[in-house]
Amino acid sequence: MENNFDLPEKFEEFSEARRNGFIKAKELKERGGRLAGIFCTYTPVEIFDAANVIPVSLCGMSDETIPAAEVNLPKNLCPLIKSSYGFAVSDKCPYTYFSDIIVGETTCDGKKKMYEMLGELKDTYILHLPQGVDRPYALSMWKSEIILLKEKLEKKFNIKITEDDLRKACEDRNREREIKIRLFELNKSTPPKSFYMNLHKVVDSLNFSFNRSEDLKKIEEVINKIEDDFNNGIRPVKESAKRIMITGCPISGVLDKTVGEIEKNGGCVVIMDNCNGIKSARNMIDENANDIYEAIAKRYMQVACAVMTPNDNRMNQIRELVSEYKVDGVVDVVLQSCHPFDVEKYKVSKLCKELNVPYLPIETDYSKTDVGQLSTRFEAFLEML
Repeated sequence: MENNFDLPEKFEEFSEARRNGFIKAKELKERGGRLAGIFCTYTPVEIFDAANVIPVSLCGMSDETIPAAEVNLPKNLCPLIKSSYGFAVSDKCPYTYFSDIIVGETTCDGKKKMYEMLGELKDTYILHLPQGVDRPYALSMWKSEIILLKEKLEKKFNIKITEDDLRKACEDRNREREIKIRLFELNKSTPPKSFYMNLHKVVDSLNFSFNRSEDLKKIEEVINKIEDDFNNGIRPVKESAKRIMITGCPISGVLDKTVGEIEKNGGCVVIMDNCNGIKSARNMIDENANDIYEAIAKRYMQVACAVMTPNDNRMNQIRELVSEYKVDGVVDVVLQSCHPFDVEKYKVSKLCKELNVPYLPIETDYSKTDVGQLSTRFEAFLEML
């Protein structure tokens, strides 16, 4: 499939949006472009940028392909893992289908083993994360993994990635992070300047962009428009709306029934520290550092994910965001069978008690069966704030 630019057999059955995604990816490949499928906030995208390879997220976001995945995967597995594999094995994701390489990471055991199965479909490369950030060898280990990824891309595409390429990539990605943070910080105001569902749509567009610089300009235009409207007295969010922070697992696959239902019931999600939210934008790379690989490694080692032990970074981040965004309540969203985030609910609940901020844990999957139940719980939570 690697050099095949044909569309899947079931192409005509797909929705218009997905067909457009396939066509867009196909045209890119026909122009000589390269695609790398990635999954995780830990993945150092600067390496792909320096290699002139476009990284695109492959995380599954619906239950549509889970039955196809469960032919080979256990039913009691995280829905994100099953959905991601299902989209790959059923040829329903344009970016998986046209990827030249897939790069995974050892964040959790379920994903690790799923990547082995993806390797039967595509050239799949695994980044090995250290299990914690407090060991003296952790930084040097992660730096070595980043260099190995660079060498893998150089060999696969017969290219040379220079330090100048990397520094330029770091500079560009830092600018992207700064713009994302500006967008999120719109909701530090009282009242918030936008509902989070609208901000998420703007950020999510970057995950599937083949013209990043143009899209960043559009995001800056959106920021300026929202600020101008607010300064002219336009208030989309009522000042009485309760300010909610969402933490926990990646939630693109459950966004409507979490963020959407909170905001339908009169709340406003002012910030998310999930992978889909500000977590991916915090912390910059020192593009002028003497050792650019170590600088990249340092930045990514600060990602606040529950797979790390200890995970003090996440607790510190929650503490900071609760204060900065004047949070009234914290909703902790855990996908079924995601053990790291499920176990870490204990620490998050203790922290929220210490901060005197009400806390609501939610466990869900990609199905629609619990939408009503979740809506009722959010409504009750908002009423008691």
